[in-house]
Amino acid sequence: MKPKIQLSTQSLREHLPKIGGILILFVFLALAYFAPAVFEGRELFQQDVAGASGNASDVHRLAEATGEVSYWTNSLFGGMPMYQISPSYPSLYIISKIQSILTLQWPLCLLPGYSWLLFAMLGGFYLFLRALRLGRLPAVLGAVMWTFSSYFIILVVAGHIWKLMTLAFIPPTLAGIIYTYRGRYLLGGALTALFASLQILSNHVQMSYYFAFLILFLILGYLWEAIRGRQLRRFVFASLVTLGAGAIALGINSSNLYHTYEYGSETIRGGSELTTSPDDKKAGKVEATATGLDKEYITAWSYGKGETLTLLVPNVYGGATGALGEDLDAMEHVPADYRQIIGGLNHYWGDQPFTAGPVYVGAFVLLLFLLGAFIVPGPLKWALLGGTLFSIFLAWGHNMMWLTDLFIDHVPLYNKFRTVSSILVVAEFTIPALAILGLIQFVRDPRAVLAHKVALWVSLGLTLGLSLILALIPGTFFSLMSAQEQDMFRQAMGNSQLPIPSIMASLKEARASIVSADAWRSVFVIVLSLGVCALYAWGRIKSSVLYLLLGVITLGDLWLVDKRYLNDEHFIDKALVAQQAKPITDADREILRDTDPHYRVMNLSVNSFNDATTSAHHRSVGGYHAAKLRRYQDLIEHQLSKQNMQVYNMLDTRYFILPDQTTGQLRVERNEEAFGPAWFVNQISWVKSADEEMEALEDTPLREKGIVDERFRPMLPGYQPIIANDTLMPQPTVSLQSYSPNRATYRVTTDQPRLLIFSEVYYPHGWRLLLDGKQELPLLRADYTLRAAYIPEGTHELEMTFDPPSIHHTELLAGISTALLLLLLVGALLSALFLPRHTEQEAATHT
Repeated sequence: MKPKIQLSTQSLREHLPKIGGILILFVFLALAYFAPAVFEGRELFQQDVAGASGNASDVHRLAEATGEVSYWTNSLFGGMPMYQISPSYPSLYIISKIQSILTLQWPLCLLPGYSWLLFAMLGGFYLFLRALRLGRLPAVLGAVMWTFSSYFIILVVAGHIWKLMTLAFIPPTLAGIIYTYRGRYLLGGALTALFASLQILSNHVQMSYYFAFLILFLILGYLWEAIRGRQLRRFVFASLVTLGAGAIALGINSSNLYHTYEYGSETIRGGSELTTSPDDKKAGKVEATATGLDKEYITAWSYGKGETLTLLVPNVYGGATGALGEDLDAMEHVPADYRQIIGGLNHYWGDQPFTAGPVYVGAFVLLLFLLGAFIVPGPLKWALLGGTLFSIFLAWGHNMMWLTDLFIDHVPLYNKFRTVSSILVVAEFTIPALAILGLIQFVRDPRAVLAHKVALWVSLGLTLGLSLILALIPGTFFSLMSAQEQDMFRQAMGNSQLPIPSIMASLKEARASIVSADAWRSVFVIVLSLGVCALYAWGRIKSSVLYLLLGVITLGDLWLVDKRYLNDEHFIDKALVAQQAKPITDADREILRDTDPHYRVMNLSVNSFNDATTSAHHRSVGGYHAAKLRRYQDLIEHQLSKQNMQVYNMLDTRYFILPDQTTGQLRVERNEEAFGPAWFVNQISWVKSADEEMEALEDTPLREKGIVDERFRPMLPGYQPIIANDTLMPQPTVSLQSYSPNRATYRVTTDQPRLLIFSEVYYPHGWRLLLDGKQELPLLRADYTLRAAYIPEGTHELEMTFDPPSIHHTELLAGISTALLLLLLVGALLSALFLPRHTEQEAATHT
């Protein structure tokens, strides 16, 4: 036994310095990109993060004051679950700590700001390539290719941090799967379970869903390999290990996953009960069908077929949305008479409504990918190539609608996700992966690769040749104007006194210069990289120098493009970030003098239903979130947007913030008609459908009469309407005793059974109502979106709490799964230390 241990520890001592050097390099690159801001404490103002920064402010205040965790917030849209805002489940503590350790954020924060994300991206892809038995230098080069692909840097700017976190843990998840199918079951299972857990923890299901297709391609490749090698038993066992590891990852995240699933059926992704009218469709109000999102909504952000050339030339469609006038080089040759008009047009002219930037993988990286498609042997190539084409075709969305229809209509869950262009993240993974495998084939036998004329001509023609054409005649493949601009100029032809043809020609010339300049840049990168490869083929440099030089060129190429979209100028003082994200105005201060625990605020000075700044200080009628409750969205579209004051009153909207047209300042209007936290109604107006219920909100006196769907009638046994008479009837009373996000208590008095309506958003999963601390009363829905209960006569104490039993069940499962993961990790570590490598069976290398 001792010799084995000595061999393992000796091997560990040999590898640690090399591993340490690579970690230091990755730390340096991650910090260098964000320098000097990361060292000066400056922060990035991100629109999406700022837009949601006020969400759940009441939950955070409750946690700071009492340490209590609430899974419900009242800070936006009248109230909604926390499941998709900032879920915090006790069972995730251990896996979150592991994440912090692996990304060097704990116990010491060695990578402040967002530098830890780049470190995680680099390390994850490196581990993936090492699982393929690649050497350290090509693995480092591949990690650079993946990490600095433009879209990932753009995600940081946009504030899509959860998405980038998910993407960071996908490559090491695939590494675990590869180890498993190579026969290293314990190590592979442990890595798969660990990184799949971290991936799901990052809470961006859409990214995990897309990469599930690539995993399927990969496993099919292993199946083909197993059939050819007559090793089906081994394949089945590896598949069972992978499924088991996946089950552990799902179990660890079961609380989050289950409640996201449960919540999803109640959101805009779950469909509305309302009948869609032609007017609704024309107004663009329809975002979901009964089973998922509307097709137009899903495909609104579709990558254009020609726009796919951004993989090679980033500015082939203008790059990011913005004013063309800000590009001084492009405007240089525009005639002075047209500069104001052309300068106000968009720098981007692609198919998407707007974009923060293109998907650029590197010009030479794309060449290596195309080369690898011909010269790399084995099923892994076909999995990577298939994943690339699959990703590109689905990213085209409405530009290849037959395929998109097929997936929306027949592939489970595909219709739950919007922005189909984001599936290009799969291509951003597969392209550098196959590119590195192609480069390794070249390094092994450059003469054989150079003799493969078809591979060389195709890869050079589709990259260097295409770049040269775009540089010399940039208007060859497209019109240099968007479809909307063409329509605009066409309509202006007969109505304008301006020389429209001349303006169009100048616009095209300006944009042609943008394409040409960037295409020449791609030509330079490719030629420079080919020069390095030629030196290696002629025996002038060693492979280590080849990797080093190509790494410098590739990093420089991607780095310079990335800096167009995220550079030091984007970082500002931390105090300014907080001020912009959560501004407080004199109007806010005036409202905050009201210490009543229950009222809501409608801010009409902002984009009310796409802005969360109000939520930072008040319980807002509006808000900002991509997964709001479907019923509330219906209320917004059909009532709140039409300024139905009865509906505002039932939401207890006590204050309106409005812009003063005269002074330009904000003013506050107090609404004395707001109904308060709860009220008794004497009668019920029964309706048979959601359409009737919504229509009844238009003219029903909601203070005296509740609107209830017929399906809730069994929850009101013995109900009798209150008949007014000439005698003076005692008035029922309601007083709010205490109020927090997940708990409210009331004292009520009524002389006979009555329906009590709460000014609280109805959600069917988790809310409970106790009468006098003993009897649970059923909660039903009234007025389309509110909670209600039938209260017996007398004086009673009511307690309403949000404590879903499902959380306790899923937390138990998560705890068991976490224990299994820890056992797997310990087992894998002990195996690596004490078992000699030759005891593990491994399949032949893929490369």
